Amino acid sequence: MKTAIHIGSMRFYAHHGVLTQEQTVGNYFTVETTLYTDFSQALVSDELSDTVNYAEVYKTIADEMAHPSRLLEHVAGRIIAAIDRQFPQITGGILTVTKEKPPIPGDIRDVSVTVEW
Repeated sequence: MKTAIHIGSMRFYAHHGVLTQEQTVGNYFTVETTLYTDFSQALVSDELSDTVNYAEVYKTIADEMAHPSRLLEHVAGRIIAAIDRQFPQITGGILTVTKEKPPIPGDIRDVSVTVEW
């Protein structure tokens, strides 16, 4: 049996960006993740200890979003490294970090980076 946890539409106000204005003013970002982990015991036990605590994962992501980076790629890398450090039961996943209304000429709603590990 394959099992995964998906946490979607986490929205943050942060100061990631290459331009000085982005670093000063900030912008909205969203993060979505699917985390591969064996929670087959929790299907039967109904015990939090048999799965991953979503609130703790959210806090880990929020902590990383609070530290400015120039590149979305770097933000994604830091989030994945933190998840790997703090949740050894997670064996991989998919992470998407999205910047809303990037400072790019044109009618662009958002830009994203996605990493599968």
